[in-house]
Amino acid sequence: MSEPIVYRGVFPIAPTPFHTDESIDEEGMRRVIDFMIDAGVDGICILANYSEQFALTDAERDRLLAICLEQVDGRVPVIVTTSHYSARIAAERSRSAQDAGAAMVMLMPPYHGATLRAEVDGIRTFFAGVAERIDIPIMIQDAPMSGTPLPADLLARLAMEIPQVQYLKVESAQAAAKLERVIALAGDACPGPFDGEEGITLIPDLEAGATGTMPSAMIPEVIGDIIHRWHDGDQVGARDLWESWLPMIHFENRQCGLRATKVLMAEGGVISSETTRAPFGPLPALTRAGLLEHARQRNPLVLQWGW
Repeated sequence: MSEPIVYRGVFPIAPTPFHTDESIDEEGMRRVIDFMIDAGVDGICILANYSEQFALTDAERDRLLAICLEQVDGRVPVIVTTSHYSARIAAERSRSAQDAGAAMVMLMPPYHGATLRAEVDGIRTFFAGVAERIDIPIMIQDAPMSGTPLPADLLARLAMEIPQVQYLKVESAQAAAKLERVIALAGDACPGPFDGEEGITLIPDLEAGATGTMPSAMIPEVIGDIIHRWHDGDQVGARDLWESWLPMIHFENRQCGLRATKVLMAEGGVISSETTRAPFGPLPALTRAGLLEHARQRNPLVLQWGW
């Protein structure tokens, strides 16, 4: 395996746009990619939880992978989420992503529902099995959605023992403390400690040593500005900017979830519909109005790009 390319900065998650009948909006997907690149992102993540990957068929995943990588056309690196409970299927998905041109794959540990999960040895075997099939880096996603706990010591061990495990996305509770612990234990074996959760803990996580972040695609130009200011030495400016946007970030994280990006993209003409697939429904009217109020007060790029 070649020397790792160290990716830093903001790698937002691309939502999957649907028409009102819940079919995939391929043209909208292309516009989402172009919007994100115009926002100055350092990379893009596709087919993630905020892409509604759990509501896609395998054939739709394959089609979206092809569309996104074709539209990106090498302008930024692309991380493809390949999570699956089956080690075999996760490895096959990861190999397909690499063959299509992905720069990295991201996986949660194996779990299914609230009780079916792997123990420590099974987790290591899972990621080692994926690593055997690919040459590109692996990002382990430590997400609240997963029922499989990933303590800091285990994350560090995986990074040190499996060469492809070079990146972590830590978005579990007390993310900053976990990031700090993993970085101290793993050192150079983990060149890419990232956070997530829409940037709600971004500054504490940067203080802990995070080098990148993977938020939603709601305000990528803002999150990118924050993290670049931080890494350029302007910690005061980064903190001030983050705090000025934090009420809107908090509203997204706690009130809206993945629907926030779609609402604002539809309002701003990036996509034609804010539809999510059932059983997700639309945002409650009061919540939607609150999100739009936050956005119109701040006028992010997503409200301007499509008009």
